[in-house]
Amino acid sequence: MSKAKDSKAVDSILIRRLYYFFEPYKWWAVLAIGLTLSAAFLGTVRPKLTQIAVDDYISIGDIDGLFWIITLLGLALAGEFIILVANTYITRWFGQGALFGLRNAVFAKIQSLHVQFFDKNPIGRLITRTTSDIEALSELLSDGIVNMIGDLFRIFFILYFMLMMSWELTIIAILVLPILFYSTFWFKGKVRVAFLNVRDQIARLNSFVQEHINGIAIVQLFNREQKQKDHFESINEEHKDAHIQTIFYFSIFWPVVEVLASLAMALVVWYGGARALMDQVTFGVLLAFIQYVRQFFNPIRGLSEKYNTLQSALASSERIFDVLDTENEVIENPNPVKLEEVTGSIEFQNVWFRYNKEDELILKDVSFKAEPGQILAIVGATGAGKTTIINLLLRYYDIEKGKILLDGVDIKDLSLTDLRTRFGLVLQDNALFSGSILNNITLGNNNITREQVIKASKEVECHKFIKKLPGGYDYVLNERGASLSMGQRQLICFVRAMVYDPKILILDEATSSVDSETEELVAKACNQMMEGRTSIVIAHRLSTIQDADRILVMHKGEIRENGPHKQLIRKPDGIYKKLYELQYKDQANIPGKSVAKL
Repeated sequence: MSKAKDSKAVDSILIRRLYYFFEPYKWWAVLAIGLTLSAAFLGTVRPKLTQIAVDDYISIGDIDGLFWIITLLGLALAGEFIILVANTYITRWFGQGALFGLRNAVFAKIQSLHVQFFDKNPIGRLITRTTSDIEALSELLSDGIVNMIGDLFRIFFILYFMLMMSWELTIIAILVLPILFYSTFWFKGKVRVAFLNVRDQIARLNSFVQEHINGIAIVQLFNREQKQKDHFESINEEHKDAHIQTIFYFSIFWPVVEVLASLAMALVVWYGGARALMDQVTFGVLLAFIQYVRQFFNPIRGLSEKYNTLQSALASSERIFDVLDTENEVIENPNPVKLEEVTGSIEFQNVWFRYNKEDELILKDVSFKAEPGQILAIVGATGAGKTTIINLLLRYYDIEKGKILLDGVDIKDLSLTDLRTRFGLVLQDNALFSGSILNNITLGNNNITREQVIKASKEVECHKFIKKLPGGYDYVLNERGASLSMGQRQLICFVRAMVYDPKILILDEATSSVDSETEELVAKACNQMMEGRTSIVIAHRLSTIQDADRILVMHKGEIRENGPHKQLIRKPDGIYKKLYELQYKDQANIPGKSVAKL
């Protein structure tokens, strides 16, 4: 009993929350309900008119009266048709409007969430939330609720007309309702769980497909197509089984409804026919009752279908509101400090950090300072904590202990927008989107002109290859810029960082995926770009950071060495010296010049 109450409470909460997106269209919904009630009345008045035609006019041969009744029947049918057409358009229109608002809210929430949320939630699952889960609400928010009200009133009108004609036949007609109600409650309990399982399986399927399409090159390289196909078939099998479970419940429920409808019809014909033969019921009433019994079970079937829709929609809305209710672990200060001019001073004070409470510490008591205009390089083995420093500086995650300061202000006291606009970031994995090259550089910022983009492109030696493309800067890229080479994609990312004119530049192994010729072009541009800016560079190739003002050597989450290249290279048994010699062990002479100021 408590579970049933909990389920009802959850359902009512979900419906109230869905109403928030439905509210802007509430007066259109009122109009739609009015139209639905009108159609319900016109549909149920027709058997009554048939009874009048048989008993009052056909039985006495009144042709004029019969013609008048037929005219009313025709008008009722035409009116119902016109009303249903108008009602269908209106309900679908405001339903799509509500979905539009809900979909925007989910996408906006996903964009605002902390990066750690995406570490724990597969992309395919989030795609399911913003597409198929919301689409599952389409019928409910469109005409589902309105039609449920219409079906309820249609039943009310049918019972009203039936009771007007014969209370005895009405009781006979509804004798099967207790069995139908029991069947409906049984169906409700089973199908809700089944629909929740279906939504889970769809999310799993989407996650797997998205992940493996992204990694198709690796799958093919290692000849794992058959293995992944088998894995997909396993997930697909569970998805199929979940759907079959819902089909099983429907395969029982619908025949029960059909049998009960036929049984009710048989009872009416049996009892009403006997009464008609004894002249206790007119043939017009019997004929009307047969029509009403047929009509009576249509809205009940409709309510069952709408209940199916409601259960599917509530199962999906639970998933949607799980996303909307996710608390952002990176919380902004409600009264942020506003930085007018940023010099670019960055300081870490005794910073400790781990990604999850149960995980090992990634950074342990890390302290350093980058002065305005300095080039600070960070090196170390994989997993040493280099990229973590960047993630914390941009406040993708919050630290466990310590402080991170920008121009002497704790970054937690700044708004995320104000903080992140101060940085230009270029990653090893170039992030490009479907759309024109121009939009990929400006990211839709109307304050950046085409002339500024072209100027920045020329500085990065990117303009030459862009103007050769069909359409130049208006050339439309495929997903993730697949139509360009790796080096070209990375150059576009450099232009994007330059055109926003940031005060602080971050390069996270930004040249590791480009060839030597492209790296030389980028290096020249970066030397110019770093002038007057604080720059933080993570690099594996130590030859590219020799001119850095200071180099931090990370090892297992700690800063083990700190200083310029010339000082660190002379340190006996130093980590930096070992890394440097390891990279150039095959060369006769360790290079003494810097390839670039990176």
